[in-house]
Amino acid sequence: MLFDEPETPDLAQDPALGLPRRTKFEILGAILLAMFLGALDQTIVGPVLPRIVGDLNGADYYTWVVTAYLLTSTVTVPIYGKVSDLYGRRPLLMLGIVLFVIGSALSGLSQTMWQLILFRGLQGLGSGALFPIALAVIGDLFTPAERGKYQGLFGAVFGVAFLLGPGLGGYLTDTLSWHAVFYVNVPIGILALIVIAALLPNVRKEGAQARIDVLGTLTLVGGLVPILVALTVAENGDWSNPWVWGEIVLGVVLLAVFIWAERRAAEPIIPLHLFRSRTFSASMVAVFLATFGFAAATIFLPLFYQVVEGASATESGYKLLPFLVGLIFSSILSGQIVARTGRYKWVLLVGMVLLTVGLALMTQLRFDTPDTTLWAWMFVAGLGVGPTFAVFTIVVQNAVPFHELGTATSDLTLFRQIGTTVGLTMAFTLFTNNLTWNLLRTEIIGRGAPAQYVPAAAPAGFSSSALTDPLGATSALGFLAQLPSQLQALFLQGFHSAFTIAIANSMWLGVGATVAAFVATLFLHEIPLRAHHGPAPDEGRAEAGAGAG
Repeated sequence: MLFDEPETPDLAQDPALGLPRRTKFEILGAILLAMFLGALDQTIVGPVLPRIVGDLNGADYYTWVVTAYLLTSTVTVPIYGKVSDLYGRRPLLMLGIVLFVIGSALSGLSQTMWQLILFRGLQGLGSGALFPIALAVIGDLFTPAERGKYQGLFGAVFGVAFLLGPGLGGYLTDTLSWHAVFYVNVPIGILALIVIAALLPNVRKEGAQARIDVLGTLTLVGGLVPILVALTVAENGDWSNPWVWGEIVLGVVLLAVFIWAERRAAEPIIPLHLFRSRTFSASMVAVFLATFGFAAATIFLPLFYQVVEGASATESGYKLLPFLVGLIFSSILSGQIVARTGRYKWVLLVGMVLLTVGLALMTQLRFDTPDTTLWAWMFVAGLGVGPTFAVFTIVVQNAVPFHELGTATSDLTLFRQIGTTVGLTMAFTLFTNNLTWNLLRTEIIGRGAPAQYVPAAAPAGFSSSALTDPLGATSALGFLAQLPSQLQALFLQGFHSAFTIAIANSMWLGVGATVAAFVATLFLHEIPLRAHHGPAPDEGRAEAGAGAG
């Protein structure tokens, strides 16, 4: 067998097996609340961040508010997952919630930009525990055959948070202040903390206190941090910066040391033997590529609505509702299908096809595309995204031993988050490479503007990444404001057309990534879902049995 594990754990090893069904659902509610805490923060802060940065006079450090949170939440994910396998889920989840709530409260009290950056980093330290441990707790409470009924709820949590976040953030900022946006997390976090402390049993691996992988932890963090920082800086398309490449090389070297260390560690942060499972490895690759693929859509579609259609940040968020409806529906439905049939490979493959089709349709986006048409495209893409939230977690947890469930779940979360970061960086790079002055000039003239009014060379300060207000005083296209209003309208139409074409072309990157994700999914072995918490079945025998049936 691929994994060496004892038979089905007893109550001493897995207290969740003895919990009444009502208690399990009470814990499930608290876990969903904890996940909602992290998801809501991501959607409530984003739309009001420009207002926050303006009040704190920190425009030069805008990206670091996001980067600090991203860094600490990403690099801690595998650490929380592994340590939760050793010491139990409850103390780690409670620690994550406490750090998140404290970071939220302090962020709300921030009076300077650097205070906000520091406290957002503290929030990220807590956030790193919320998603992987919450998913692992579901693995503790329910057998693989049961999990499909409940995993789909996590996609719904993200959808509800996305629906509530922008409007709630805007309302609180307009009626109270932006400080209140962060305080929302405090009562929600305290409620989740009380329920989890009272009801969640602590599942832990005995005798592992002295075997924390210190070298692996240090090299993993040391490798991921410079790479993530470099990718964030490179989102503006600045790949010629030697500092970016220096950080990437440093990160790769440290990750190579990390792999060396993991081969020798007694309790590795990321056990390399898990990757001997084709199901585990294929799931990691597929999730990375799928999130890589749809990351661009979640960023560029709101940008399209804001720049081309003139929508506010809050309005642009709500225009993504069809995408969210598709995601929520397919997330819940796919979980139910897996729970009822025990089959998951075809569900994932259909999801990848739908996601690819949805992104391919978005490559046809133009500035005059009707909203109803774009909504239909978004709905199709959302249908494809849903199964990646619900089903891959079931697949991975079913393919690993029970005592490594937290580690495997956190690895999946890590690959998902890194896929998002890499996808955004590459999509922005493709976008900036597409939105050239030549394209802009061609589209402006194509709308009927006299060629003599359109400079042959790009104006000083022209930057595709900064073109969000073409008629603004600080824009490189600010000279348009001096032209007659009729010419301004033609120039603006041409700009919107070029801007939209650049967005549409960037979607091809997502299409290629999701096609690759489909191929990776083909390599999954459909291991029968266990109706107990026992050892992971041998993939070779499982495959043979499935073929015989």
